[in-house]
Amino acid sequence: MFKIKKNLIKRVRHCANDTISSIVDQNMTITGELNFKGKTRIDGTVNGNINGDYLILSRSGRINGDIKVVTFVCHGTLEGSIDADLVKVRKSSSISGKVAATNLVIEPGAVLDSEVQTSSETGPDRLNSAPYAQGRG
Repeated sequence: MFKIKKNLIKRVRHCANDTISSIVDQNMTITGELNFKGKTRIDGTVNGNINGDYLILSRSGRINGDIKVVTFVCHGTLEGSIDADLVKVRKSSSISGKVAATNLVIEPGAVLDSEVQTSSETGPDRLNSAPYAQGRG
């Protein structure tokens, strides 16, 4: 268990220190699946599923689809499921959908209308493997 957390901390720190390699501008709308490596910021709209490493959804950003990433930092609006090792829900954000995370941080003022699952289990398919806490906060 400690080895998993140690590896997670290394991966999160590595990605957090990387520069943003891709940006979806606020004037852009992408429809379809988005796959990426490194750090990506979305200022516009994505209608589709996203797979990658480190994803930042800005205040102006919106995602309508499911997300599978190592780290997800949300300042915008998400309608869909999240599967990540680390999820940070900032005060300006709104999330509606299932959330599965090893680590979850929610700032006061964030809107979270979700089923939430946190566990020490890492990797894909956590969304289907354990019960959720339901709530609206």
